[in-house]
Amino acid sequence: MTDRDARSDHPIDTRLKVAALWTATMLIFAYVDLFSLYRPDVRADMEAGRIFAFDIGQPFLFFATLYVIIPALMIYLTLVLRTRVNRIANIVLASLYAITILGGAVGEWNYYVFGSLVETALLALVIRHAWTWGDPDRISAT
Repeated sequence: MTDRDARSDHPIDTRLKVAALWTATMLIFAYVDLFSLYRPDVRADMEAGRIFAFDIGQPFLFFATLYVIIPALMIYLTLVLRTRVNRIANIVLASLYAITILGGAVGEWNYYVFGSLVETALLALVIRHAWTWGDPDRISAT
């Protein structure tokens, strides 16, 4: 039995695939940012009350939290939203996040650029799965 035959016996629902991609994206997202704490330049900026071009304060921390909460919620929402809404939400949000992730990687260290490229590739797969989801009135098992 080939690998393809084994997969066809137990198809994975598109919802699970997309939720798993959001999960992987969030894990990489978190670790790449955590690894930045080992950088002297980032620590110095934080000691000075700044991260990149932003002052660390309530507005920054609120919007940073919101920025992380949205993809975290997409893990769950992908599993429970109606297919049509799900497809639109995943395409729009994955596209927006891919743009912001690539924009944030400009001029960064290699580990950050690499992590950002992997995150963007995962988000591209989210978009692909959402785009090819199939008939919005049925659950896709491909």
